[in-house]
Amino acid sequence: MKPRDAALRLKRFEVSEKARTVVSMESMIGDFERMANDLARQIAAEEERTGIRDTSHFAYSTFAKAASLRRRNLLNSVADLRAKGMNVTENLDKAKFQAVLAPVYADFAKRFGQANIDRIKNYR
Repeated sequence: MKPRDAALRLKRFEVSEKARTVVSMESMIGDFERMANDLARQIAAEEERTGIRDTSHFAYSTFAKAASLRRRNLLNSVADLRAKGMNVTENLDKAKFQAVLAPVYADFAKRFGQANIDRIKNYR
């Protein structure tokens, strides 16, 4: 195996690993938001069941308190991930994405050859 092939395989692996990490984190944000929404519904149902909505009331539901704390923690985690630059992209504009990556592909073409880059892009 040529050193260039090894470097290309390494870069391919690194890119795919980063892509998996991004997808995993986007999925995690979506899951956290869904869980927070489910908890909000459960809290509302519990408050409806007990008839007590005041969280400082002595008879406020222990389940509702715990669910509210869990919901707040989930939303804080989502806010923290978003503050660090993580966003869930629902509809990706592929042309815009490729335009932003054009300098990266140009650099890779110089380093690894355009034919190799085309082989990677067209791999199925």
